[in-house]
Amino acid sequence: MIYKIRIILDAEEDIFRDIEIEDSSTLEEFHNAITQAFGFGGSEMASFYTCDEEWNQDEEIALFDMNENGSNVRLMNETALNDVMTEQSPKMIYVYDFFSMWTFFVELADIVEKEDGRSYPNLLFSFGELPDSPPEKKFESNPSIEFGDPLDSYDDMDFDENWN
Repeated sequence: MIYKIRIILDAEEDIFRDIEIEDSSTLEEFHNAITQAFGFGGSEMASFYTCDEEWNQDEEIALFDMNENGSNVRLMNETALNDVMTEQSPKMIYVYDFFSMWTFFVELADIVEKEDGRSYPNLLFSFGELPDSPPEKKFESNPSIEFGDPLDSYDDMDFDENWN
C-alpha cells in the first residue's frame, strides 16, 4: 500500500510537502524523502516521535543511537512506517537538526494502491518556501501562576553571599 503523507513545518505561515511512500518503507527512508523534499542536506541528527491526536509527544525513534552503552531506543532503519503510523494513529512529529530544531507535524492523509510504473517515495506537492532559519518557538506563560512578592533584599536570606 502507499501512504500519502503531509509534512507541515511548525510555523505561522503555511509550508508543507505531500509525499507518497510505500507503507513498508523504513523511517530512515521516509526521513531521507523529507530532507530531500525540504532541501536539507540530510547530514544532521533527526528523530520521529509518536504522538496522540493532540500532538503530545511520546516515543522517540532516532536516526542513530547516541548512547554509549547501547539502549532500547528504536532506530529509524529498524522501524517500518506502517509499524508506527496507521489509520488509528495517523500522526507523528519529526525533528531535524537538534541544534536548529526544525519541527514538523507529519500526518497520514490517505492510503492508496501502488501504481505500476511509479517510483516511491514521490513528492506529490510542495507549498511554501523554507525560511533560512527555523521559526522561533513561542512559549506562552500561564498568567494564573503567582510567585509572591519579589525579593527587595537578600539580608533576610540565610546564606553567605561571599561563599566563593
